[in-house]
Amino acid sequence: MDKRVETAAHPAPLTHEDIRSILFGIMLAMLLAALDQTIVATAMPTIGRELNDVTHLPWVVTAYLLASTAVTPLYGKLADIHGRRVTLLSGIVVFVVGSVACALAPNLWLLVVARFVQGLGGGGLIALAQTIIADMVSPKERGKYQVYFAAVFMVSSVLGPVLGGVIAEALHWSVIFWINLPLGLAAYWMTSSALKRLPRHERPHKLDVAGALLMTSATMTLLLALSWGGTYYPWGSAWIIGLVAFSIVLWAVFAWRLRSAAEPLIPLDLLANPVVRMGTMAAGFGMGTFIGLTIYLPLYFETVVGMSASASGLGLLPLTCGTVMGATLSGRSLTRLTHYKRVPVAGLSVATAGAALLTIYAGQMPLLPFSLTLAVISLGLGTMLPVATVSIQNAVLPHQLGTATAIANFFRQIGGALIVAVFGAIVLGGVGGAGVGLSPEALKLGTVDRAAMIELFRYVFAATCFGFAMALLLMVRMKELPLRGSAVEAAKAAGGE
Repeated sequence: MDKRVETAAHPAPLTHEDIRSILFGIMLAMLLAALDQTIVATAMPTIGRELNDVTHLPWVVTAYLLASTAVTPLYGKLADIHGRRVTLLSGIVVFVVGSVACALAPNLWLLVVARFVQGLGGGGLIALAQTIIADMVSPKERGKYQVYFAAVFMVSSVLGPVLGGVIAEALHWSVIFWINLPLGLAAYWMTSSALKRLPRHERPHKLDVAGALLMTSATMTLLLALSWGGTYYPWGSAWIIGLVAFSIVLWAVFAWRLRSAAEPLIPLDLLANPVVRMGTMAAGFGMGTFIGLTIYLPLYFETVVGMSASASGLGLLPLTCGTVMGATLSGRSLTRLTHYKRVPVAGLSVATAGAALLTIYAGQMPLLPFSLTLAVISLGLGTMLPVATVSIQNAVLPHQLGTATAIANFFRQIGGALIVAVFGAIVLGGVGGAGVGLSPEALKLGTVDRAAMIELFRYVFAATCFGFAMALLLMVRMKELPLRGSAVEAAKAAGGE
């Protein structure tokens, strides 16, 4: 017998004020996590100088990435077991505590430890926010709310680097962490009471601790290899090969655990669901490629176009702003179109064609048409984001929403880390037949060979084209289920009931 907790199986309908309060609160919680990934970057040189340790400065970013990526699926499972409210509020508390520890850190290594704690809190905020929207709004209406989330990421992408640089120069680097205190308290206050009105779908089951430890260890080992490869150790070194091999072993044991555990961390029926599987992989390829492009495009602007470091950041605006426009278009189409998948299929086709143009005309395209091409690519990719998320949520039962959404976000982050590593191997290591890679010394001294950089980025743009093409193929293959008025009805349609 299904012992699902239904203490609020028939709650009073949420009012517009309730939805607005919850929406603003979870958007603020998402902003905490999204902004923290961008605001630190421009303050890093100042942090390294003031803490007298520049050599190990990348660990400030790596520690947060390791923790937040590894715990993302755990938050989804905990939300399905214990409820959205307590899980989200716990994540906010841990994030704020980690932020305060970061601001008070007297040396770099204590800052790294505090950033790890911060990542433990921030890792689930984005996935939980998407899950809570799924609890409040029917699948057919859900797409337009994804637009608000896209806006949060655009704000963090544009505002974060600028705000981090200004704070580090005009005030003190610790202020970039102190501002999380009022933001976190506001997010807690806005969501605490309102989230009590959410419908309850959790189950009183135990967390698969062994599976969680295996998955976390496998993820952290893989990300360590990706973080150290090409920087601390050569890609072909024993350290990197050993870490990758150990990660493969851990993933294999985790796969065995999924088959043998009575209640595995990731239910096998979720992995077997074709909508979840295809939607997750499509989002992983699409967003992973997008993340890799945003990280390495400033280098293209500096070394090929000849822009300054500050101007190269502004050059990313067409890529970040177009995503929100595409998500808005696609999200609104979900409420009107029966065949809603046609919009992201067309968008990804355009994005793939745009990346092919960059490959062919690398180094030859003037800045204006280059920027317009980036905007078109971004617009096309943005159409996939709400459709992938809503399709995955539409295909699972209510008590699986948290787990399914967290799995999708987890693989997006893993995809981003993998593709960033691939792009790094091309640019820094000359992988792919492009010859010798970029030397950090040459970049520092301003002696970069423009012709060589054009050839290197031709391979980067070709890899971008391949990533978008894979996302397109997987989106085409994803089953298009009718968007129902509730997650239960959608799940029954998925199961053919």
